[in-house]
Formats: sequence, structure tokens, C-alpha cells
Amino acid sequence: MSWFVLAGLSGVLVLAFLVALQRRMDLAKMRGTVERREVAREQGAAKAELQHPVVDLSRCLGCGTCVAACPEEGVLELVHGQAAVVRGARCIGAGACERECPVDAITVTLSDTDERRDIPALTAELEAVGTPGLFLAGEVTAHALIKTAIDHGVAVASEVATRLNGDAGKDPEAYDLCIVGAGPAGLAASLEAKRRGLTYVTIDQEERPGGTVARYPRRKLVTSQPIDMPLYGRFRQTSYTKEELVSLWHGIAEEQQLAIHGGQTFLGVDTGVDGRFTVRTDKGEIAARNVCLALGRRGAPRKLGIPGEDQPHVSYSLLDARSYAARKAVVIGGGDSAVEAAVALAEQEGTEVVLSYRRAAFFRIKAVNERRLNEALSQGRLRLAMESTATAVHGKTIDLAWPDGRAERVSADDVFILAGGIAPLEVLESSGVSFDPELRKSADPVLEQGTGLVKALGAALILTMLVLAFAAYNIDYYGLERFERPAHPKHETLRPGRGTGLLLGIAAIGLVAVNLLYLVRRAPRFAARFSGYPIGSLRGWMTSHVATGILAFLLAMLHAAMAPRNTVGSHAMWALLVLLITGAIGRYLYAWVPRAANGRELEIDEVKGQLATLSGDWDAQHHAFGAEARARIARLVEERQWSSTFRGRVAGAMSGSRDLRVAVSELRASGKRQGLSPAQIAGVLDLARRAHRTATHAAHLEDVRAILGTWRYAHRWVAALMVALALMHIGHALFYGQLFDSPGPESFTLTQAPR
Repeated sequence: MSWFVLAGLSGVLVLAFLVALQRRMDLAKMRGTVERREVAREQGAAKAELQHPVVDLSRCLGCGTCVAACPEEGVLELVHGQAAVVRGARCIGAGACERECPVDAITVTLSDTDERRDIPALTAELEAVGTPGLFLAGEVTAHALIKTAIDHGVAVASEVATRLNGDAGKDPEAYDLCIVGAGPAGLAASLEAKRRGLTYVTIDQEERPGGTVARYPRRKLVTSQPIDMPLYGRFRQTSYTKEELVSLWHGIAEEQQLAIHGGQTFLGVDTGVDGRFTVRTDKGEIAARNVCLALGRRGAPRKLGIPGEDQPHVSYSLLDARSYAARKAVVIGGGDSAVEAAVALAEQEGTEVVLSYRRAAFFRIKAVNERRLNEALSQGRLRLAMESTATAVHGKTIDLAWPDGRAERVSADDVFILAGGIAPLEVLESSGVSFDPELRKSADPVLEQGTGLVKALGAALILTMLVLAFAAYNIDYYGLERFERPAHPKHETLRPGRGTGLLLGIAAIGLVAVNLLYLVRRAPRFAARFSGYPIGSLRGWMTSHVATGILAFLLAMLHAAMAPRNTVGSHAMWALLVLLITGAIGRYLYAWVPRAANGRELEIDEVKGQLATLSGDWDAQHHAFGAEARARIARLVEERQWSSTFRGRVAGAMSGSRDLRVAVSELRASGKRQGLSPAQIAGVLDLARRAHRTATHAAHLEDVRAILGTWRYAHRWVAALMVALALMHIGHALFYGQLFDSPGPESFTLTQAPR
């Protein structure tokens, strides 16, 4: 007995230690995520320039599917068991998180659409507002994905064909459609126009199709999504380098003999009184009934406006770094293009590279580029000149200057200015495209939708009432005692092993199997393997998971003839009921607690923002106190939310929050010494108290979340138990039913197999 007790105690202590260790690791990871989010917010990297995700905390379950589905690292992470946007600037608008979320809790949307004047005003058909027949497609619409550009091109050509409605090709003096740009959108529009029988022409400033993609650096990975092209079908791969994709596009264009005319610079579009358009290029004019502007957003490269910038060794793009081996290069810029170019140059034998960026940190680059940059820095192949500004380019040197007055003349055989591009807004506006926010349809606001409890309860109620109606209809059988039922006429139909009763049991098992397929569909490995196949949205699978679980239990009750016994089958049914209960807790209660905790995180951010605004209004001599107050409040949050233990927080609450009193006293004394007014001191102290209270609440909610998290494990283990019991029930029934099935009421058939 002593050995048994000792072994049991050891097991419990080991388990408790592992749980505590895992809990500490989770908190450390979460703390790092919150800190990264705060840094991203300070750097301006919390939101993307174009599209970014928005999370509905009232629905988010914290399953992490969106984090796993996102093709970019660091955009989304889990905070308090819910998805949170950390570095929104890395979002490329793929929408994988939105598609994969099983509870419709995340939306990818454009930011600040009510104020921005660089997003065109378009209808749902991608037509410029106020200029019928003028369409836009691709990156110029503020959507950056290659797949989206292709979808746009197909949609525009399809819309033109629909509007012409059999009238295609009947104007001998004008094309049905003129497409400007032979990138992915223009190429897709050309293919769809040919497929739909339109007369069309496509022009591009480059000699061959490819658009912006063709100007990407060598071997750059440009797509990671399934792509379908008209007249070609689905691309065989889901990932392509620049060279592979452009080569494929060239092959498609040649095979389909597309009417693409390169080497023509687009100058603008004029609208005639007869409704026709005149597309102006440096090679002449083109008459068209409809026009699709499939231009990129970059337009002309952004110049620095410094002396010597127009010299031959100054470039605004890098196509192949191999030709710059054993040279000295300076790259100017802080985006992905600049970092990719600098790293590619640094990989060449004997090349010395300096990367100059005007800010103190890179905040918009992708995680993979950040890793490559850090690797190049650690190997000494690259030198950073952060917070530097180029002031002049000379024959073989470039001058860099820093805000503190420092200056350096850097040797440079080649200078690459990769500071982005200037969107072709002027030529678009002169062509009839408006960027007026008043004309642009505002993005639908992302509102909290609630947990969906009413809908779920309503669906469960309907299913239950249907089963209850069936049971009530057969109350003459189900109302009898078990020993009275064999004599009833419905016994052969409703008993567990024959007729409808057996079919109900088989249906219940089938529903359980379908229910468990949700776990397979949710697995990242499955999603990656079947990417692009019509396997249904995870949201639909989640709905099926809930519905099949409820219906399986109800059918199992009917299979047991509304009189379950102390058998393996009945135990499986009760395990299924427990599974429903734990699932409901995980779906609703466990979703509410993380939401409340994340609400406290947002409140802490609000306090910090208010303190920054408050101290920003003070004069110069009081800025030191503002910095001290921010640091003290940050330490309060640190001590209460991340560093304290559960026991310490309980003790602190009972002792009246001694650390808060100390902080308030120190801040009051410091404020008086520095000459702040009583009102200013009171404002800071109020913020300190609010920060302490909020951080404490967040920590307590995190404790509750940790406790409730055990329900998830209960849900999983009960599911495993239920499956094991169900399999035992099926095997037992089949075994005895096959071996002992013989005529007569006393035979031990599947009907009498133990449940």
C-alpha cells in the first residue's frame, strides 16, 4: 500500500510540475507576443498599407487555425487564447485566415478607406464610378495578390462579354476591349476575352508579358496559392519562383496567340461623345468600346531628389545580383525589395554591401526576409546604416547623413534606390478614374457578431423537437416497460437490433464518423495537402461538427429505444452527451473569458496612449516626468500581469495592493519636485491606478482561462473514450450477432447483443 501511495504521489507531483512549467512557458510566450505587438504599434507596423485582418473577439475560439493558415509569419498570434493582429504590415491580403476560421471570427479588409485618396472608386463590377465601360483590375485596385489580379482580369472580360450580349465584334472601327498592362490581370483578361469571343488588344510598356512580377529579383518566390487561368486551367504547382511563373505566362501567351503588343507606353484614355474610348500611347491611338486598366500601383520609381541621382551606376531595380560580384554596392530603402536586393548582393563572392534606411528599424518586411537579413549580418556579409539619409551621389561614392549630425562618404560602384514607386494616380484621374472617398463605397464595418448562441440553441432545439415528436408518435411502444415490449407490434421495427431501431444506430455511428472528420479537416497537414481542392470551408465543417454531434446523440437515444441500460453502447451514448456539454463550454464560456482578457489588454494600451497624449501636452521641462511616469506604469503592468504568481496576486489583493501605493507615492513626490500642477499629477496617478487595476484583472482572467482550458482536454479525452466504447459496442454486437443468430424468440441475435 505504501508503495502504491508513494508512486501515486510522485505521479501527481510530476504532472503538477509539468503543468506549471507549461503554464510558465505559455505566459512567457504570450508576454513576448504582447511586447512585439506594442513595438509594432510604435513603429507603425500594426496595420498594413492596404489589407489587414480584423478579429471579432466575441466569436474567436482561439483554435489557432488562422495563425497556421497565414502565409506570412508574425501577422497573427494568440494572446489570452484568442487571435490577435501583431504585425499587420506583413499582411499580403491572402485571406487564408478568413477562409479557414471555423467560426467566421476574422475579416480581411482595407484600412482607412474613408480618408485615403489613393484607392479608386469602383463599383462591384470593378468599373470606375462615373465612367461606364472603364474598368480596373489587379494591384491598381489596392489588392496585391497575383491570384486576386487574375480573378479581376477574368471578371472584367466576363462582364464586358455579358454586357455586349451577342454584340461582340460588330463594331469594325473599335475593339470590344482594350487591355492596358500585360501582368497577371491583363493576361487573364486577354485569355477570357478570347474565350468569350471578344475583339481585344492588350498593350504593355514591356516587350513581353509579366508586368511587375517580371521585374522582381531573380529566384523570388511570387505565389503560394492555387491559380486557374482561362483556356489553360489550373496551374500544376501552388508555388512558383519569378522565373517559373513568367516563363509559364510566356508559354500560355504564345500557345494561345494572344494579341499582346509590347513596347507601348500608356499615356491616358479619352472618352468620346459616342461612348467609345481612345487609348493614347506613344505609338498611336486605339479605339475601344471598353477599357481595362490592369496597371500596377508602383508606377514610376520613387526618386530621392539628390544630386548625382541620374548617374548611370544608379539603378531603381535589381534583376540579377550575380552580375554585381566583387563590387561595392549601396542599397537605399527599407521594404522587402530593398532587403531582398541587399541580401542577394551580399551573397555574391567579394561583394561589399551597405543597406541604408532612414528609420531605426525595419517594420514592413516579411519574416523570411528578416531572417535572411539577420543571417547576412551575423556572417558579416552586410552592413546596416540605420536612420541614415542619402544626400548626394558622386562618381564612386555616396554621402550618408544621420540626424545627430554624423556624415559618412561610402564607396559605391553601384547604387540601388529601392524606395518604392509613385502610383500613377494623375494619369488614372485624367483617364476618368476617381479617387474621391465620397464616391467610393466604404468597406463594411467589422462589427462583433456575438457568439452565435441563439442560432446554435435554435438549431439544437429544432433537432430535439423532431426527435421528441418521433418518440411521442411512438409513445405506445416507448412508454412500455422493457419486459412488455416484445409483445408489441412495433417491437420488430423499433428495437435496437432490427428495422428502424438498427438503422437509427447505424445512422448515429455514421454521424459520429462525419463528426470526427472535422478534426482531420482542421489539421494543418491536411489543409496543406489538399490546398486548392473543393473540400469545403472550415466554417462549414465546424457547423457540421456541432450539428452531427447533437443529432448523433439524439439518434442514439432512439436506437436505445429510449431506455438505455448499463451496457457498453449506453456508456458510449452517455460519453457522447458529456462530449456535447464540454464542447458547449469550450464554444461559449471559454470564448468569453479570453475575450474579456483581451479587452483588458486593449484597455492597457489605451492607458498608455492617454499617458503619451497627456505628457505630450506638457512643456519641455516636464517631459522627463512624462518618461518617468510611462516607465513606472509599464513596470506596474509588468509586475501585476506577467511577473506575479497566482498566490502573489491573491496576497496582493488582500494586502491592499502595496506596490500600487508605493508607485503612487513615488510619482506624486517626483511630480511635485519637478513642478507639475496638482491637476497634472492627479491625471498621471489616475492612469497609474487604472493600469494597475486593469493589469490585475487581466492576470486574474488569464488564471480563469487556464482553469477553463482543462475543459478542452476533457473534451478530447471524452471523445477518445466515446469512440473506444462505440467500437467495442459495434464489435461486440456484430460478433455475437453473427455467431449465435438463429430463429426463434430466445436466439441471442444482434437484437439481444449486450448494450
